[in-house]
Amino acid sequence: MKRYIAALLLACTVQSYAQDSLKASFVPPFDFPLYLSGNFGELRSNHFHGGVDFKTGGKVGEPVRALGNGYISCIRVTHGSGYVLEVVYDNGYTTINRHLKGFLKPIAQRIEDMQYEQENYEVSIVPQPEEYPVKEGQPIAYSGNTGYSYGPHLHLDVFETATNDYIDPLPLFGKTIKDHTAPRTKGLMLIPQTGEGVVRGEQKSYSFSPKQVKPIEAWGLIGSCIKAHDYMDGVNNYYGVHTVVLKVDDQEVFRSTVDRFSSDENRLINAWTKQGYMKSYRTPGNTLRLLQTSNDNKGLIRIDQERDYRFHYLLIDAFGNQSHCRFTVRGKKQPIAPVTHRDKYRFGWNRTNYLQEPGLSLVVPQGMLYEDVNLHYAIQADSEAIAFTYQLHDEAVSLHGSCNLRIGLRWMPVADTTKYYVARVNSRGDPWSAGGLYENGFMKTKIRELGTYTVAVDTVPPVLTPIGKSRWARSGKVVYSIKDTQTGIRSYRGTIDGKYALFGIPNSVRKQLVYEIDPKRLKRGTKHTVEMVVTDGCGNQTVRKDSFIW
Repeated sequence: MKRYIAALLLACTVQSYAQDSLKASFVPPFDFPLYLSGNFGELRSNHFHGGVDFKTGGKVGEPVRALGNGYISCIRVTHGSGYVLEVVYDNGYTTINRHLKGFLKPIAQRIEDMQYEQENYEVSIVPQPEEYPVKEGQPIAYSGNTGYSYGPHLHLDVFETATNDYIDPLPLFGKTIKDHTAPRTKGLMLIPQTGEGVVRGEQKSYSFSPKQVKPIEAWGLIGSCIKAHDYMDGVNNYYGVHTVVLKVDDQEVFRSTVDRFSSDENRLINAWTKQGYMKSYRTPGNTLRLLQTSNDNKGLIRIDQERDYRFHYLLIDAFGNQSHCRFTVRGKKQPIAPVTHRDKYRFGWNRTNYLQEPGLSLVVPQGMLYEDVNLHYAIQADSEAIAFTYQLHDEAVSLHGSCNLRIGLRWMPVADTTKYYVARVNSRGDPWSAGGLYENGFMKTKIRELGTYTVAVDTVPPVLTPIGKSRWARSGKVVYSIKDTQTGIRSYRGTIDGKYALFGIPNSVRKQLVYEIDPKRLKRGTKHTVEMVVTDGCGNQTVRKDSFIW
C-alpha cells in the first residue's frame, strides 16, 4: 500500500509539472529534430548550466528561429559567449541565444559599425522594443561555435521575465523533444559530520558503488551524497538529473528539484556539491531554493540505534522517467573523537573571519562560507622566493564572493611593481594568476577560493604567431595564435596599413586572433602591412608586423 501511495504521489507530481508547462509554450528554434548536448542545471565549475544546448549536427550557420512573438532586447559580442542575441517574448519569458555565428543583415551591419567606431571586438547594443520586433518562427540569427564553445551548437537560456530567474525550458517545448531513458546512479558517498559522526570507524568521507550489497557501519550524524547522470534517447551525451529524492526507512528527508535558480544562487552549487556528488542535505550557509529537507537535521541522518537504516534514492528526469538506488547503513555504536582546533584557524560560516600571519592578511566576511572550516594552514618558506607560499587550506574551499588577500614581498628582483601578481598554486604546483596590485610592500588582490597562494613575477611577453601566412589572401582571413602562460592576455589591437582592423577571438578555446578580409575596407591588388600589439596581465607587450598581398 505504501508503495502504491508513493507511486500515486509521484504521478501527481509529474502531472502537475506537465500542467504548469502548458501555461506557456514555444516553437522549436530549428526546423529539424531536436537533440541536446547539455541540459538545464548541469553541474559545472562554480555554476549551474543555465540553459540547454541544442545540437546542430556539427554544422554552423543553421537559421535560429524566434520561439514566439516578441522583440530583440539586447545584441552583444563577447569573448565568452560569442555572438549573443536576447529576446523578450510576449508569453512572459526572455531568452538568450549564445555562441551564434552571426546576426541577420541589419543587425550585423550595426554591430560591425559599432565595433569599428569603438575599435573593440566586444560591443553591446540595447535597442528599443519597437526597433526589432520578431514573429514566431521567424529567423533571427545563425547558429555557430563562437565564444567559449567546444563545438557547433545553440545555447539557449530562458528566464522568467518577471523574476529574472533561470528556468528549465524543456516543458515549454511540449512534445518537441522525446525521451524514455531514465537517470542512473554512478556513485554514492557518506560524509560523517566533523566531530559528530563516523563511517566505518573513521571521520572521513566514504564513497562506494551503487551495487554495494553489504551494509555500511556508521554512528552519529552523517550526510548522504549521490553522483548521478541523466540520459536521453538517440544520443551518447549525459546530463544533470532534474529531481533527486532521498528516503530513509520510507520517510522522505531530502529532495532537489532543478527547475529554476537565480544568478545570485549560482555559486551556491559549491555548497551543494562535493567532487561531483550532490549532497542530500543542506549545509548551514546553503540557501538554494531548489533544495528541500524534511527532517530536523536539514537532511542529515542521525544513526543512534544499533539497527539497519534503509536508504532509498529516487531519480526522476524532466520527462518523468525514473530509477531507484537502495543501500543499507547499519548502526554500530562506536566512539566519536571530538575535534580540537585552534580558534585562530577555525573559520565560522556566520561571522566575519580574519587571518593575520607574518606577511599575510586575509578577511573573509560573513556570508562567504557555506559551513565552518577548520583551516589546515601551513607556510612554505624558500630563501630565494619573492614571497612565502601560504596554504590557507589543504583542499580548495569555494567562497560565495570575493575576499581581500594581502601577501608581503620578501624581496623585489624587478623594480617595476606592475610585473608582480598573486599566484594561485594548484595541486601540481603550477601558478595561476589571481591578479593583484602592489601597495607598500604587499601584493593585494581578491580571491574566491581558500587554497594556496604566493607572489610571482611576470616579465615574459605573450607569444604571437602568424598562422598560415602564405594562405591569408586565398583564405580571406588573417590569423594569429596568441599564448601567455602566466597572467593571460589582457588586450590586443590590430591595424592594417595604419588603420584599425577588426580582429576578434571568434572561438576562445582555439585562442586565435582572426580578421576576415573586408573588400570594402581593404584595397585589392596591393601589399598590406599588419601590425598586431598584444598585452598580458602584467603589461608585457608583443608587437609584430607582417605583410601580405591581397
